[in-house]
Amino acid sequence: MFANMNQMEMDQSVIVDCDHCVVRCPAACGDCVVSVLLGSPTEVLAFDSEERAALEALAQTGLVPPLRLVVSVPEPRSTEIEFVDRSHDAAS
Repeated sequence: MFANMNQMEMDQSVIVDCDHCVVRCPAACGDCVVSVLLGSPTEVLAFDSEERAALEALAQTGLVPPLRLVVSVPEPRSTEIEFVDRSHDAAS
């Protein structure tokens, strides 16, 4: 399961850790706002909701590419309990 950071609500901050980006490659990084504005980051970055809105406005006008960060997220665990009938095992 993957999460595209551009699909998050704009009122949320986002942590950018390029080491965990699943689309990290020269082509994707070269067309990402982080690389265009900051070069290859050597540390984890954080953008608050106002910074994200500014980056989104720049991207929508074509001045910079959008954030290309895609991270993997753990699959949600099922809360269902599976019942296994073992009553026939005891009779054997």
